[in-house]
This record gives sequence, structure tokens and C-alpha cells, in this order.
Amino acid sequence: MPGPSAFDIDFLPMLKHRLTSFSLAIGLCAVAAGASAQPRPAQAAMPTPPGIVPGSINCEECPYPAPSTYFPITAYGQDLRMAYMDVAPTGPANGHTVVLFHGNNFAGVYFGGPMDVLRKEGFRVIVPDQIGYGRSSKAIIPYGFSDWARYTSLLLKSLQLEKAMIVGHSMGGMLAARFATQYPAMTERLVLYNPIGLSDGRYARPVGSIDEQYKQSLSPTFASVKQGLMRYVAHRPAAWNDEFERYARIRYSWTLGGDWPRLAMVQTLIGQVQYNDPVVYDWTHIKAPTLVFGGADDMLAGTPANFQERMKYISETIPDGKAKLLLLPGLGHVPHLEAPERTYPPLVEFLKAGITAK
Repeated sequence: MPGPSAFDIDFLPMLKHRLTSFSLAIGLCAVAAGASAQPRPAQAAMPTPPGIVPGSINCEECPYPAPSTYFPITAYGQDLRMAYMDVAPTGPANGHTVVLFHGNNFAGVYFGGPMDVLRKEGFRVIVPDQIGYGRSSKAIIPYGFSDWARYTSLLLKSLQLEKAMIVGHSMGGMLAARFATQYPAMTERLVLYNPIGLSDGRYARPVGSIDEQYKQSLSPTFASVKQGLMRYVAHRPAAWNDEFERYARIRYSWTLGGDWPRLAMVQTLIGQVQYNDPVVYDWTHIKAPTLVFGGADDMLAGTPANFQERMKYISETIPDGKAKLLLLPGLGHVPHLEAPERTYPPLVEFLKAGITAK
């Protein structure tokens, strides 16, 4: 992925060893649902910035870092389109491809920085918008990690790619784990980058009502959208910058258009995925060399200590000593937007190690 939405299981308040409800590609539902379900302290009024106009739920006007191409997919009897960016190296080509999986509240639009850095290092870079996100179809269908992984495998096969290095951020980290276990021969290297879904919360609370969550998602405010995204910098509010603000404006623009009810329902359906389809049991089946990576002060697991403990657990659970843990002190859930100069070097180093690995 992958604003504050019902989309992201990252989005509902997380307690220790519990699930939440939503990550940043296309959803706003969870924030609205969470606001009514959980008492919150009074918050200062936050005016809507001027100049925000209704936006397309397919993000046609969003500032993507490269042109989108569309891959046709049939899913649950519906003809859909999967948008993706496919960019060639700008440095000497190394013959390897990196696929970036976005988080639940972003879509591929926020990967411009990683794309540029990886291209300069000689990688071809492919960034899909998963079905339900970004410029891809907004279908009223069941959603799940295995389906998203299968759609991505079909895309890569259509591009004549037998294997790739997979980097998944936030909810995309959950998808990356599922992809690696479903398609081990295609997974050359794996990076689980500030993943969510770090524990199975199904036994701590019952699943919520889709109908109720949908109703609660229909009338977000700019304040609720922004406050949801600000959880990504809860460790250091001063880390909020123009990039985060831009995504808040984009996400709020979707809620102003006539197609918002459809997107709200899609987000609500996706909001159930982390609960219904946890990936905590996938880690022990990962075969690829893996970097368990991200900002050490991520607050989405309740506290940084909880997050760090679960990331350590992932690295120890991946078998045969194939996982390496690297957490960056002082950074939160989206390090490449917060401190790119600290985030890219270790990521590139790990991926480039796969070029000469036997």
C-alpha cells in the first residue's frame, strides 16, 4: 500500500497483543467506526483547509510518481483492472526487480521516494495498487490476502517475471508474508517493513458488524481523517510534514464526491481482512531471506515496546536463521516519509546483497 479510514486495521486503537482495524491506501471507514465505538478525549476543532474539492475514488488526479498501466483481472465474476507502475532502472541495470506492496492507507502513490532510490541502484521497480485501492477497481467483493497475492502473481507472470524481491509496508507487510508463503519460488528476498497484524486478535473480541461500520464511515470530517493519519507520528508529532498533510487532503477529497458511498463500502469490507485472515501463522513458513525492518517507535501496536517485541518474535519465528531484524530508533510507522536519509541505506543494502547471493 496503501487517510484515516475504515480500511486500515491499523486504524482502530491497538492494545497490547490485539488487532486494530486498518494501514494508508484507500480507506477512511475504520476511523469513523472507531470514533463512535471508543470514547475519546475532546479534541480541538480542526478547520478544513481551503481548496479541497471532490476527488475521484480511483485517484485519477492523484500525483503518482509514474504513469499507471492496467492489468485485467476477473474476480468473483467481475471484470476488474489492477493498476500498477512499472519503471526501469536509471542506474546500470542489475537484472533484478523489486515489487513494493503499499499499506492500507496509501496505495502506490506514496512510494515515489523508494522507487527513485531503487531505480538508481539498478533495480526495475513495480508498484501495484491492489484491487480496492488507488487507481485499481473498487469492487464489492470478498477481500483477502491470498486473493491479493494471487492477483499480484498473475501480474508478474504477465510481465514475464519468474521472481522478484518483495517489500511490503504496513498492511502490505502482511500481504508480503502471504505472498512469500504462497509463491516461494517467486520470492527472491522479502522485507517486512513496519508490518501490522502482529498478533491474532480474534479471540479477544468478536468481529464487528459490516453494516454498522459502513454507516459510521459515511460522514468523516477532515479532522477525523487527519487525526487517523497522525497516529503514524504519535511518537513525535513534529514529524508530521507536508507529505503526510498531502495524503490527508487527498483522502478527505474522496469523501466529498458522489462515489464516496461505494468507496466507503469497499473500505469497510477491506477493514475485516486483518481480523478474518491473520498472517501470524505464515511467518514460520517463509523460506526467503527476510529483513524485518522499520521504525522502532511505531505506536500502532499500542506502545513501541509492544511493536519491538513482536518484530523480534517475527525475526525469530522465520526458520533457518534467514531473518534479520533492524529497527531504526526514533522513527515511527512510515520511516521513508519521516526520515528517508536513514531509511533507504539499510533497505538498499539488504536488497543488493541478494544480487550476488548464491
